[in-house]
Amino acid sequence: MKNVFIIGSKGIPANYGGFETFVEKLTENKINKEIKYHVACMGENNEEFQYNNARCFKVSVPDIGPAKAVLYDLYALKEVMKYIKTNNLNGSIVYILACRIGPFINHYKKQLHKLDCFLYVNPDGHEWKRAKWNIFIKKYWKLSERLMIKNCDLAICDSVGIENYIKKDYKKYKPNTTYIAYGANIDNNFMINQEKLDEWYKSNKIEKNNYYLIVGRFVPENNFEIMIREFMISNSKKDLVIITNLENNKFYDNLKKNTDFEKDLRIKFVGTVYDQELLKAIRINAYAYIHGHSVGGTNPSLLEAMATTKINLLLNVDFNIEVGSSAAIYWGKQINSLADIINNVETFSNEYIQKLGNEAKQIIQDRYSWDLIINKYEALFLNRI
Repeated sequence: MKNVFIIGSKGIPANYGGFETFVEKLTENKINKEIKYHVACMGENNEEFQYNNARCFKVSVPDIGPAKAVLYDLYALKEVMKYIKTNNLNGSIVYILACRIGPFINHYKKQLHKLDCFLYVNPDGHEWKRAKWNIFIKKYWKLSERLMIKNCDLAICDSVGIENYIKKDYKKYKPNTTYIAYGANIDNNFMINQEKLDEWYKSNKIEKNNYYLIVGRFVPENNFEIMIREFMISNSKKDLVIITNLENNKFYDNLKKNTDFEKDLRIKFVGTVYDQELLKAIRINAYAYIHGHSVGGTNPSLLEAMATTKINLLLNVDFNIEVGSSAAIYWGKQINSLADIINNVETFSNEYIQKLGNEAKQIIQDRYSWDLIINKYEALFLNRI
């Protein structure tokens, strides 16, 4: 039996978030009975429970602000070490999602190696580039990433771009890397509760196939301001529907001040949609999806859009081009780039729109299906690739 301990997600069942959904899919769709998953979950107590045939263990962490995630990983790792030693689980894999605990990891790596266990890391995206962090936190993130890569036995990168970056920036450590993408599914038999969908459209004054859609965290590096400004100067008669979190968000107030978007009745912030079936239907019925993420690897919301939405308008950075390939249309940050594209896509024929949608779905099927991703992970964990 190969025991795999997963640290770094908030846990399962997944409510929201890329890592949480990844762990949910990995455990839910496990194929090989030789693998036993142990999943750290953030909680109010330290109880254990079974979910998707995985052993889940809650880790209680005091709320100390931005450092809570660091403490959570450390507490979880201590619990894992204790469990491995108590149960003599030599040969286990400890898989840490994101690079939060680099300054502390060498100590644990040495302990793991004494137990013939392995340390795997998913470096995620360029967390140290995110605008929400001050200069000191950015420096910590960069240092932590460097030390995680230096000390891990394997870095599992979810995009080719991230893998190339790791190999280049940390060349002196001769990092051992592999590429396994994030996943998404094509659901050709998808059925939605029509009453629920109609009610959502009615309450937000939105019409089916008459809106552009943005889904993502409301942070500067996702380029909301550029997308909104460009939409405002476009000639589109359609709406711009924005699904995002706005709670206690100073960025939102600055955006209102800088753009006066509230005067444009086409622009509609509709809050978050945690109901995944409803969100899928909203994506399917969008005229086009606009993606402005500029930091990170394979983005889950982009994969979901490619799996559902026919027209995908993506910011032209390497990570997005890697996913979208020839099935998407790319815009830059310069003035009128996205606005001109919006004006142009509304002249597309139905045949061309259908062609783009089919190509996008084929990319998901060929490169990013959860079946493919899970098979790769299981082969890796069992040392078969």
